[in-house]
Amino acid sequence: MEFGQPYYLLLLLLLPILVLWYFMQGQNQEATIRYSNLDLIPESVIRSGRLKNLVFILGRIAIMLLIILALARPRLTDTVRETKTEIIDILLVIDQSSSMLAQDFKPNRLEAAKEVAKIFIKDREGDRLGLIVFAGESYIQCPLTRDIDVLLEFTDEIEIIDREHDGTAIGMAIANSINRLRESEAKSKTIILLSDGSNNQGELDPITAADLAAKFDIKIYTVAAGTHGLAPYPVTDAWGRQVIQKVQVDVDEESLKEIAKITGGQFFRATDNKSLQKVYQEIDTLERTEIEVTEYQNYTELYSWLTIPAAFASIFFIFLTRGIFHKLF
Repeated sequence: MEFGQPYYLLLLLLLPILVLWYFMQGQNQEATIRYSNLDLIPESVIRSGRLKNLVFILGRIAIMLLIILALARPRLTDTVRETKTEIIDILLVIDQSSSMLAQDFKPNRLEAAKEVAKIFIKDREGDRLGLIVFAGESYIQCPLTRDIDVLLEFTDEIEIIDREHDGTAIGMAIANSINRLRESEAKSKTIILLSDGSNNQGELDPITAADLAAKFDIKIYTVAAGTHGLAPYPVTDAWGRQVIQKVQVDVDEESLKEIAKITGGQFFRATDNKSLQKVYQEIDTLERTEIEVTEYQNYTELYSWLTIPAAFASIFFIFLTRGIFHKLF
């Protein structure tokens, strides 16, 4: 509850002053009858007089209190908020080729990418997100959805592709993403493409695919994953044992930069887990829409619950002053 005109509450400070004035001065102004002996006055008359004075004092205080509170306009407030935000459609496109087993990320590139992607997904409540994986070919892992739990489950299920379908088809991955986003009515359509290699598979080259994405107003953020120089990579030796060898990191940065430039996105290079997480955090910040909050306040005025009792009390005391008090008591 609140008061629409709270400054009237300052009048409450006058009430104790008026009570004090009444006891100090007011009683001297009342009409009195002198008796030579108080024993001549019945006790019932004395009690009735005292009761009358008490009723009048308390009644006047109550009426004034009700009037002051009514002037302050007590009211109940009900706040209604309407939130409007534009939905963003985001496709996470993750490389699942065998090179993602490199251990310059811990425990390897693919697992690091999955963990960072899951953090990103959890922070995008309200948006529609989907998941596409690619190696020699491109597949839809999870269509666009607002169901975060389902998307997280599909992210956990991403694995390195088998040798038969190994490779890096960046152009086909972009084309597959465009096919999922082109009919979207979202304000912003975004692809976040993570790869650690260069395009060596597929019928569509990445630059042509990027031009097509730009025509559909689809923005592509590209992330090159991999350290500079040599990276530890698990291989099987002649005796069937798995050993770690240093292999050359081959990331086509120029193509990834050009893809981002054509579509109005940005290019990022991640060389370890920490830098990869920072990349996705920055993209998360860039791909945010303004939230419009409209607030309405509904008021229920309560002053009538005070003025009506004050009016009846005033009428009651008018009757009392006209002598009806003696009939009642």
